Amino acid sequence: MSERDWNEDYAQGEMPWDTGVPDEQLVAAVTSGVIEPGRALEVGCGTGTNALWLAQRGFDVVAIDVAPLAIAAARKKLSAGGRCEFAALDFLTADPPRAPFDFVFDRGCFHVFDEHETRARFAARVAAVLAPAGQWLSLLGSTEGPPRDHGPPRRSARDVANAIEPVLELVAMHAFWFDAHIPSAAQAWAVRARRRDHPAQPSTRH
Repeated sequence: MSERDWNEDYAQGEMPWDTGVPDEQLVAAVTSGVIEPGRALEVGCGTGTNALWLAQRGFDVVAIDVAPLAIAAARKKLSAGGRCEFAALDFLTADPPRAPFDFVFDRGCFHVFDEHETRARFAARVAAVLAPAGQWLSLLGSTEGPPRDHGPPRRSARDVANAIEPVLELVAMHAFWFDAHIPSAAQAWAVRARRRDHPAQPSTRH
């Protein structure tokens, strides 16, 4: 899904994003009722922590990752009868099984792409697999916070809006900290968007 060999990261055990606990922003969205159980897709699922948490809470989950080693690790965690299907595929070029989805989630996937055109294509792919009234929650590194030479890619609010607005309606966007409990936490955006009922209208010129 990008030029980086993500499978190599898993082969070497270099996965700082794989915390082993469900993401707090995802947990808050579900437990508050902002996201309700339904058919869900996780893009860039890694070893399956968030996907399995969703399945345990009544979601029918399809979870995909470009790294086959990540999917192999995730499948080992799957208990008998779990409503979670794991598949190794590239979301930008291959269709996930069992679309459409009521909910699409990615933690740190949308932000890996440096080019606007690729981020816009990612958003368009999300729009294409969402059911009517379906929602997307994306967690991504932001341009806020102090300088750092490691951690998630930085994307501005303008980067996000430019990619999303043509194909999805931006519902909410707020700042948070990835893994706020550790000293190296990075500031981030939590972005929630939904499938459009009407096309985006041109910006007013006067």
